[in-house]
Amino acid sequence: MKPETFDPASLHTTVLLHEVVEWLRPAPGGRYLDGTLGMGGHSLAILRTAGEKAELVGLDRDQEALALARTRLAEFADRVHLFNLPFSRFEEALDEVGWDTVDGAVLDLGVSSMQLDVAERGFSFVHDGPLDMRMGTDAAASAEELVNTLKHGDLARIIRAYGEDPLAGKIASAILKARDKERITRTLQLAEIVRLAYPPKMRHTARNHPATRTFQGLRIAVNRETEELERYLQTIVGRLKPGARLAIISFHSLEDRAVKHAFRDAAKGCKCPPHQLHCTCGGVPEMKVLTKKPLAASDAERDANPRARSAKLRVAEKLAPDGDDA
Repeated sequence: MKPETFDPASLHTTVLLHEVVEWLRPAPGGRYLDGTLGMGGHSLAILRTAGEKAELVGLDRDQEALALARTRLAEFADRVHLFNLPFSRFEEALDEVGWDTVDGAVLDLGVSSMQLDVAERGFSFVHDGPLDMRMGTDAAASAEELVNTLKHGDLARIIRAYGEDPLAGKIASAILKARDKERITRTLQLAEIVRLAYPPKMRHTARNHPATRTFQGLRIAVNRETEELERYLQTIVGRLKPGARLAIISFHSLEDRAVKHAFRDAAKGCKCPPHQLHCTCGGVPEMKVLTKKPLAASDAERDANPRARSAKLRVAEKLAPDGDDA
C-alpha cells in the first residue's frame, strides 16, 4: 500500500473528531501531542483549528500508518514532528524536539480500520490471514506464538482479564485441544475454534461473533496495551502545561476504567489511605476532570461508523501549581 496512492481518510473514519477538537480548544502557537496518530485525522483537525504557528508531535508504532499520516499532514509538514514509537514513549519524542510541555494531548486507543480490514495484519476474525496482531515491530511475540505456546492458565487469564470473556477457561481448553492436532496459524482457524467452544445456544444468541473477546484479549497481550496505557497515564500529567487538556478515547471497559481512575486520582491529589482521617502526604490536585461521565458518539456517528458505538471520551485539564484553574 503506497501512501501516494491511497487517501488515508478513505481507510479509516476518525472517531469523535468534533468532540475532541471542541474540548481540546486548539489555539494559534500551541503545541500538541497525538500519541496514537493513526491516519492523522485528529491531528489534521487540531492543526487546522489551531491555525497559525501551531505545532504537533505525532506517534505511531505502525510504520505504514505513519507513512499515510505523513502524506495527509503534508500541508503542515514544517510544523509536524512524527515518530515511529508507541505512545508510552512520548517523552522521548518531546525531548527530541525540545518541548518541556504541551498545550494539549489526545490518545485514541482504538485499532484502526486499516489494521482490522487488512487480512495480512492478523487482527480480524472475519477475514482470513496469518495470526499476527502486532501493531509494530516492537511487539515481542505474535498472537500465533501466544496461542501455540502458553499454558492453559496463562491463556485463560489473557482471555478473561483482557477479553473479559466468562468462558475463558473453556476457550483455552478448546485451543489447547486443537493445537495438539495441528499448529494454529490463521485467524479464521482460531475464530472457528473459539466459536465451537461456545455452547450452541450462546452461539445463536450472541450479539457479536463469539471470537470477539478472545481476539481482543490476544491483541492487548501481544501489544502490551495495558502496560502502555499505565505508563502513559503515570507520565503525561507532568508534561502538560497548566490549562492544557488531555482527551482520551477508549473502546472497552478495561481501558475506560484505567483512564477514569487515573483522572480521579490526579484530581483528588491526596494519596493517603481511605481510612486515614487527616491527610499527611501533602498531595494537591493536579487535574480537573471535565467530563464527569464519558462522552459517547452521537446517533448519527454511530450509524455512519459502527465502530464508534463503543467509543468513550474522557477529558481532564491540568491545574496551575496552586491547584486553581489556569
